[in-house]
Amino acid sequence: MTERKTFQAHLRQATIGILECIPEHLKHEVYVLALNIWRIDADNRRPYVDIGYNTESQYQKGMLGDADPWEVRWNYAFWILEGFDRLGNVPEDPVGGPLYEEETRRLGMWYDGEFDLDRMLEDEKLSAKSELLELHFNDAVIDLARYLHSSGTIERVFGRPLPVVIFDMDCPGWEEEATKAANPADLIQDFLA
Repeated sequence: MTERKTFQAHLRQATIGILECIPEHLKHEVYVLALNIWRIDADNRRPYVDIGYNTESQYQKGMLGDADPWEVRWNYAFWILEGFDRLGNVPEDPVGGPLYEEETRRLGMWYDGEFDLDRMLEDEKLSAKSELLELHFNDAVIDLARYLHSSGTIERVFGRPLPVVIFDMDCPGWEEEATKAANPADLIQDFLA
């Protein structure tokens, strides 16, 4: 009997494929990987992660003005922001969406119906499920970053270890906690400085 593929296994395999497809001429320029968490229409049932990166060339472009070097290097606003693959419960990931929904239903986090922020704020049970969905996806993304390190994927693909910075635009300040949890401490000293 074949074991059913999990959402986490899908995230790992798909991300490895995405990283392997980065053009060779860019791989030597990449200094950081970025896992950027988003949600379609702020609905925690529709999360996805952009599998991105920033390059030394992009950093140099940002330094043309009078910006602070640390800001340009580590602040997501200065990075390459578009053109990355998305994984999660989005149309661009026809495998991940059903796996994510199946898993969260099995765990008792899923709820049906239209997303309505007012309804969410008034219904404590829905609000709690929505929060669990958010935490579950965030944990999956942190686990993904850890796996990319522990499996040796980053070093194999890029020829050296790289930090993985995790962002969630709906949770300002969380990126420091998430990035600390996702990386060996020595890789993120500059980010944390």
